[in-house]
Amino acid sequence: MVKNVLNTDLTGKVAVVTGAGGVLCSHFAKVLARAGAKVALLDLNEEAAKSFADEIVAEGGIAKAYACNVLEKDVCEDVANKVLADLGACDILINGAGGNNPKATTDKEYFEIGDIDADTKSFFDLDSAGVGFVFNLNFLGTLIPTQAFAKQMVGREGCNILNISSMNAYTPLTKIPAYSGAKAAISNFTQWLAVHFSRVGIRVNAIAPGFFSTKQNAKLLFNDDGTPTARTHKILNATPMGRFGESNELEGGLLFLLNNDAASFITGVVLPIDGGFSAYSGV
Repeated sequence: MVKNVLNTDLTGKVAVVTGAGGVLCSHFAKVLARAGAKVALLDLNEEAAKSFADEIVAEGGIAKAYACNVLEKDVCEDVANKVLADLGACDILINGAGGNNPKATTDKEYFEIGDIDADTKSFFDLDSAGVGFVFNLNFLGTLIPTQAFAKQMVGREGCNILNISSMNAYTPLTKIPAYSGAKAAISNFTQWLAVHFSRVGIRVNAIAPGFFSTKQNAKLLFNDDGTPTARTHKILNATPMGRFGESNELEGGLLFLLNNDAASFITGVVLPIDGGFSAYSGV
């Protein structure tokens, strides 16, 4: 297996990753396995999670996939019990499930007079159910799995919860108010959890990825013919390093925050991994 970048040793640890059927979170699962952890890959799409679990096993790691709807508490608690029986008590929880929805996205960046009656989806046309779905998927989809798995952590030193925030949490991006608001809530919730669990052996932190090209955001970043959209040009112009991030560039932050030697006194932080996006004023 490939050696992890910080020599973080997670041998004997049980790591649970939600949203593990996706591009970034499946990568996180592989990174944890390469560090020695036994990994439970949770996703609504069990087939996708299983394919990545099989890849981990093929590399010599220990992994098992579970179908899980992070919005259903009974389901999450049932899966937590299954993971406990199959792999042992959870030491690490990566809350990676989340995402956006077109129903919670405006067509244009700026509202203009006449948009209310025009054939365009303005702020006034946002679907409340779509907005609720996006907020619930990101916020409740972090809170509910934490309720289920943190029960196995309390009172055991060296346990970690890592949430996935976003650049949206610092400054909201245009067009996606629900997703931006939900990620801001995740950063706040990370701090709340860090304080709440600070005396029972659990550290709680988050990473805030900048712009990474994934299946989820492909339509926002690239036209059907593969050329970059105007939004992509704006993103890259606002990213001092001038490019999208690669999945492997999240590994260092991930492993550092989970390293109980290197980060033993770090809790409640949200670490930007963004190529300088959050530091750049535009001038």
